[in-house]
Amino acid sequence: MNMRNGPKNDRNRFGKGKIMKAISLPGKRRTFHLRENAQLYLIMLPVLLHIFIFSYIPMYGIIIAFQDYYPGKPFFSFTDTNWVGFSHFIEFFNGPYFGRLMRNTFLLSFYFLVFGFWVPILFALLLNELKSGVFKKYVQTASYLPHFISNVVVAGMVLSFINTDGIINAIVKMFGGTPVALNTEPGYFPAIYTITTIWKSFGWSSILYLAAMSSVDPHLYEAAKMDGANRFKQMLHISLPSIRPTIFILLIFAIGNLLSANSEFILLIYNPMVYETADVIGTYLYRDSLLGGHFSLGTAVGLFISIINFTLLYIANTLSRKHTDYGLW
Repeated sequence: MNMRNGPKNDRNRFGKGKIMKAISLPGKRRTFHLRENAQLYLIMLPVLLHIFIFSYIPMYGIIIAFQDYYPGKPFFSFTDTNWVGFSHFIEFFNGPYFGRLMRNTFLLSFYFLVFGFWVPILFALLLNELKSGVFKKYVQTASYLPHFISNVVVAGMVLSFINTDGIINAIVKMFGGTPVALNTEPGYFPAIYTITTIWKSFGWSSILYLAAMSSVDPHLYEAAKMDGANRFKQMLHISLPSIRPTIFILLIFAIGNLLSANSEFILLIYNPMVYETADVIGTYLYRDSLLGGHFSLGTAVGLFISIINFTLLYIANTLSRKHTDYGLW
């Protein structure tokens, strides 16, 4: 009996050992992975700490969206905290400016997405075709500079250009036209905002595309050239596919920010006469919540916009992952 059961017991013990070893492997692999990439995690640690301290910890302040809060009042108190539920959200939805704010915010961001998203892509493709190193560096530097100019300086330049006696009206008068005060005409504001934002950002935005194209094997261009492909076909079939993942990732981010127009710049160039097309959610929050002291309403509106932006981001990422196999997660 012992001899008959011995091999069976040995097999059981052997099988059990293999199972236990297999179970322990994932833990060992994780430990090996952490040890192998320890330096990379240490490099990421300051950034992660910055995000945690300045982005995640302050999120507890969201609760004031459901309170009647004013500075100095405690967030958590059974006696002093006045909970109002969703009344601030309802107040914003039923407010007289809700439709105008949502329309202007979406349209200004949409105009920039439609007319400005492809500009850095085209610029990077054309810049990559330049063979003169000196001229290429000069163009790159000149295109990056507007990104580092303060919004205050850019706003001053724009306002001086579009005034009645500005350079734009001077050109109009030169061709026999009638000067127009562009800074007081609501219909011109979307074009002014879009053109200025594109000019300020396209050079800096092209860096990611240029970096992606720099990793392309030069032998691919040589092989395409030997097969008879001209410069345009090389750009179309080699350079453009090399930046396709970057394009889709940045497009997802852009769609996720459709309700986040550049409020800081708008505040510097708009005025009450162009509120009809220039007043966005960010400028409204600045006037009503920050200057007006309605902090709970401002938090409620910010939370609402964040939820909408995250929903758009999730939908864009899902569609991109489904149809192109590129996504954030």
